[in-house]
Amino acid sequence: MGINGDVSNGAALSPTMKRPIQESHNSAAASPRLSTPPPPGERLKVEPSHVGSSRNGRLSSRSTDIGLDAVDHALRREIGRQHRESTPGASPSRKRQRINGDRFIPTRSGQDLQASFSLLHEDGSPATPSRQKKRTPHGELHYQRTEEANRTFSRLLRTELFENSIPQVSPPSMSPEHNRLSHGHATRSHTPPNGPPPSSLPSNLTPSTPHKNLFSYMSPRHSIAGHPTPSRTPQSRHGPNLNTRSEVYSLSPVRYGSQQLLLSPRRQPRAVSKVPYKVLDAPELADDFYLNLVDWGNANVLGVGLGSSVYMWNAQTSRVNKLCTLEDDTVTSVSWIQKGTHIAIGTGKGLVQIWDAERQRRLRTMVGHTNRVGALAWNTHILTSGSRDRSIYHRDVRAPDPWMRKLVGHKQEVCGLKWNCEDGQLASGGNDNKLMVWDKLSDSPLWKFSDHTAAVKAIAWSPHQRGLLASGGGTADRRIIFHDTVRGTVVNEIDTGSQVCNLAWSKNSNEIVSTHGYSQNQIVVWKYPSMTQVASLTGHTYRVLYLAMSPDGRVVVTGAGDETLRFWNVFGKRGGRMGEDGEGGGGSIRLQEWGVIR
Repeated sequence: MGINGDVSNGAALSPTMKRPIQESHNSAAASPRLSTPPPPGERLKVEPSHVGSSRNGRLSSRSTDIGLDAVDHALRREIGRQHRESTPGASPSRKRQRINGDRFIPTRSGQDLQASFSLLHEDGSPATPSRQKKRTPHGELHYQRTEEANRTFSRLLRTELFENSIPQVSPPSMSPEHNRLSHGHATRSHTPPNGPPPSSLPSNLTPSTPHKNLFSYMSPRHSIAGHPTPSRTPQSRHGPNLNTRSEVYSLSPVRYGSQQLLLSPRRQPRAVSKVPYKVLDAPELADDFYLNLVDWGNANVLGVGLGSSVYMWNAQTSRVNKLCTLEDDTVTSVSWIQKGTHIAIGTGKGLVQIWDAERQRRLRTMVGHTNRVGALAWNTHILTSGSRDRSIYHRDVRAPDPWMRKLVGHKQEVCGLKWNCEDGQLASGGNDNKLMVWDKLSDSPLWKFSDHTAAVKAIAWSPHQRGLLASGGGTADRRIIFHDTVRGTVVNEIDTGSQVCNLAWSKNSNEIVSTHGYSQNQIVVWKYPSMTQVASLTGHTYRVLYLAMSPDGRVVVTGAGDETLRFWNVFGKRGGRMGEDGEGGGGSIRLQEWGVIR
């Protein structure tokens, strides 16, 4: 069957083109109407019911040749687009919710802000991760001023938040002045009842998104107590009320009460001289942690053990006298009786000698110990000695017997002894890391403390509080621990960062001084009970093993393995303050000349 028609170029089609044209007609006629345009660059004209023929029997040869491929390509694109629109992808695409308002802020209603403020950690907010507390550094640091500034800021913050009242539910009769935190709408939590706490927290105590904007402001016309600018000046019967202290007219960002707090005069921390006012050379001063070779008597005479000799330095005359020299023995401890007239000397061979300081003659020698006597302590006429043989002897110097009572409790050398003469209690420390408290002349200890992890040599009884005992640990411990010997409990402790060699309480103020060894070799004055540093004194190049205090309590003397004795003005008069130059404790013991103790 022939095709009667002409192509656009006027040439007749060959019979071989009949079948392709017929196939194209059949396939195209069965295809649906396409709604998508053909791909760019292809011009395709497809009629729905007369594909393959034109109205006048004419057909474009170009459309006939590419019609099949173009239709198939367009059909695939349409099916792929419909598949993508009906199948969700890996990450669903949805419109993000639009959040109207500020960021999330927990509501203040239903919360006890006063309790939350009191529980707030001083070093940071509760959200701050906990970290190990840094050890207090030593040196020229103004700890007192820093602590005072921190306390002032804390009081200021509390005043700004709560004034002087605890947040409570505001009754209708309460003045609007007490309703600042509620912004005129929110309510405060009630005071918890005295009964047992509920098993679960109520829902109103949990943080939630506020229903109203916390940063909304009241109109000046509605409330003057909210402290916006009033619409008119408050007036009274007698004319305008010009109260300049009213917070309505204040230009300060803080309340009037906070201004008074910031402007109130504060007591300046007392000045402590950082250098010793006197230095004495002390040749052969032993660098031994377990010995006690320096003591300052009530007669204002300093006794020092150097090698095998004992020297006395008079603080009033600045004269040095040699008391004695032991034959074939060494001095391991010295201790003055309370009156300051006699001095006891412990030796390396375990002997205890008593000397008359005024007449410079030996009164008696007492035996009993089998090893060196490193610690001595007086309680009126009772002399107590501690030795390397782990024993403690009570000796009555009025009786002819060498000793009257033997105490056995420590497992290693006894290196610390101190009597509390008022309560009749004896504290002993040993190289076995134990601190023991003995009641009067009892054979068994009243309390045993095992809190230290190193040798306990530093021991001091507080003259200001009954039963308060301070003790210091060695290199592996570095702590000062305070004990209540009335109840047998630990009151407080602080890590000093260095070996604690000696402790001494101030007689004039509630302060304590400590001397240290590895690795700082410093003298630190602490304020009790806050244990803030008043001063940190340096100068010794070896461990500060020895410490003694003047009879008036103003001056301390320290000795070290560098063979020097240094005198420091650290405490003021009783009930007074030291001067700017640290001369508060000078008095009669202030000496101008330098010297050598022997």
